[in-house]
Amino acid sequence: MTVCTSDEEAGQRQLLRGLFDAALGAARIEGKLAGFLPPPPIGRTVVIGGGKAAAAMAAELDRVWSAPLKGAVVTSRGSAIPGYSGRIEVLEASHPVPDESSVAAGEHMRALVRGLGEDDLILALISGGASSLMVGLPDGVSLADKQAVTKALLASGVPIREINMVRQQLSTVKGGELARLAGSARVVTLAVSDIPGDAIESIGSGPTIVNAGKRVDALGILARYGIMPAPAIERHLASAGKAVPRAVAAGRLQDSAFVIIRPADSLAAAASVAKVSGYLPMILGDDLEGEARELGAAHARLALQLQRKGKPVCLISGGETTVTVRGKGRGGRNGEYVLGALLELGGQPGIAVVAADTDGIDGSEANAGAMGFPSSIARAAALRLDAAHSLTENDSYGFFASLGDLLLTGPTYTNVNDFRAILIEPLRA
Repeated sequence: MTVCTSDEEAGQRQLLRGLFDAALGAARIEGKLAGFLPPPPIGRTVVIGGGKAAAAMAAELDRVWSAPLKGAVVTSRGSAIPGYSGRIEVLEASHPVPDESSVAAGEHMRALVRGLGEDDLILALISGGASSLMVGLPDGVSLADKQAVTKALLASGVPIREINMVRQQLSTVKGGELARLAGSARVVTLAVSDIPGDAIESIGSGPTIVNAGKRVDALGILARYGIMPAPAIERHLASAGKAVPRAVAAGRLQDSAFVIIRPADSLAAAASVAKVSGYLPMILGDDLEGEARELGAAHARLALQLQRKGKPVCLISGGETTVTVRGKGRGGRNGEYVLGALLELGGQPGIAVVAADTDGIDGSEANAGAMGFPSSIARAAALRLDAAHSLTENDSYGFFASLGDLLLTGPTYTNVNDFRAILIEPLRA
């Protein structure tokens, strides 16, 4: 068999980036709001919202809504749209761990929905990231308490659904709380999904979805992952679980909620590019979860099997994996996915991998993800980098930065979660 040349890897690199760019293009907000908007109300139109895509959603709504409106959204720092100065205020706060600005944003959203009546309309623009960007602290719970339990959840390999279950129980904003405060005003929620399965009550922890905050055993979730919360959080979760069903104000018009962009849209766009490029696209699903390195290894084993069939194939998948942090390195779940795949592939010719988060940030670093090639482990060894040790230390960022194989996008102004692709070339005799 023949080892890939640098020219071949350059072609792989270009196509992998093209697949990711196609996925991003399908997740753009422009042109996708208008079809979901209701007619203007008799009364006021108030905009609230949060998430990685919230600033772009606000700018698009401002462009297409001809009637009066006011309000605010909150997005992550650096994700405001450059030059936008329209009718909707854009706030910035911290992600993935909340800060004082997150608390201020949560209080601002609560203030915006109070005092509205049945002639008024609330347009809620929600996307992934809202859970940390809009925070409402229950009585007795401090921001430091909330930050500590958030960090523990993120480091313990907890699936996003369960993280959001805890968040919903530990908030005066999430789990339908903003809908409850809306009184008799109608609420229309427009969401960009980053959640496996696209359950709208989980996107951003469902702040405007009535009955999103169903009673769950949040303390049981924490205990299952060995997380010991602050006493104030333990007391709150033990005594103040959300009641179900939640009452809706009398006379209130029927709320509506729409997922306007889904992860599946991005995977389909990438599959079209792969097909045009001569590969048989195989979409493994848009809702895959599990430990990132283990999923990467499993997909690598599948790629090795498919390579023996002698046809070019492109494996495509999405979802949100997890990372159990045990080391002291830097990196995110997408870097760990690629590193786990590379270790399983062992330098196998003809197979290249990309994994990246569509919000442009993998973990807490400035990269969206990383790419891996047949030469990656050998190039790393020449730099005295051990791939297995890097993975043990959760240092995928350092590994791929040294190779020049980080995928960098800057702010993308959207978020439909992770995108992964594996290019498989047949072996040549």
